[in-house]
Amino acid sequence: MPNEPQPSRRRAGNQVRDIQKVIAALTSPIRREILALIWDREVPAGEIAAAFAVTKPTISQHLAVLREAGLATTTAAGTSRRYRARQETLRGLHAALGDPDKWSNAGDVPERALSDACTRPVVVASTEVDTDQPTTYAAFTDPVLYSRWLGVPVTISDGRFACTMEWGTQVRGTYELAHPPELIVMRWDFEDGNVPVPGGEMTGYLRIQPRGTGAHVEVHQLVDTATQARFMEAAWAMVLGRLKAGIVSACAPGAVAPRPRRPKHRDPA
Repeated sequence: MPNEPQPSRRRAGNQVRDIQKVIAALTSPIRREILALIWDREVPAGEIAAAFAVTKPTISQHLAVLREAGLATTTAAGTSRRYRARQETLRGLHAALGDPDKWSNAGDVPERALSDACTRPVVVASTEVDTDQPTTYAAFTDPVLYSRWLGVPVTISDGRFACTMEWGTQVRGTYELAHPPELIVMRWDFEDGNVPVPGGEMTGYLRIQPRGTGAHVEVHQLVDTATQARFMEAAWAMVLGRLKAGIVSACAPGAVAPRPRRPKHRDPA
């Protein structure tokens, strides 16, 4: 009786077949475009079909191939279906087939000396909220809504925003780019008890993506030092925590009481 293949060999064989199936699915330009369309959101099948100059049955075949390869998931919504890319599958493919020379720079490029480049750390903070993407975007651009969930008065005028936290820290900044309902790029600074002096602003990127019936909010905050990183982790965790805790009630009718004034640091008990 022939020897049974070892479990590790069976797993390796399955992985090879899975990779081959993914690669085969990606040979079609239309399927790659479909993946881009559904990369970070659920899209109804009808909307996908409308985006391409081919028949609906053809799009259905392409979607079936993507599902079979593990590149897309589907959920039922009434009588229709919605599709979303399985990002982890492609990330696994990149890891398996990564070219070691991809991250090697070309040699003898004198133009590099004509510019400056550096690497800076980034603090990433995120949360899930129960409001949809447009409402969540408005939570950062409508001063009334912003004030209600943050708990302190916020002003926004001509792309400039400002507030004073209940412990006295003054925050000032500018929306360098506002791309509704998904992206805000901001430059901002703060001082305790004083208006920040211009010129020391930091850059943050706020992205809002649909997540089911709610939204996923993620901030990428550039920092220069470990001390800044520790501060920004706590600061953005507080802001996004207040957003999650207060945005639903902030959207409801009725007044929301501002937070009472208090010292920045509480005395130990």
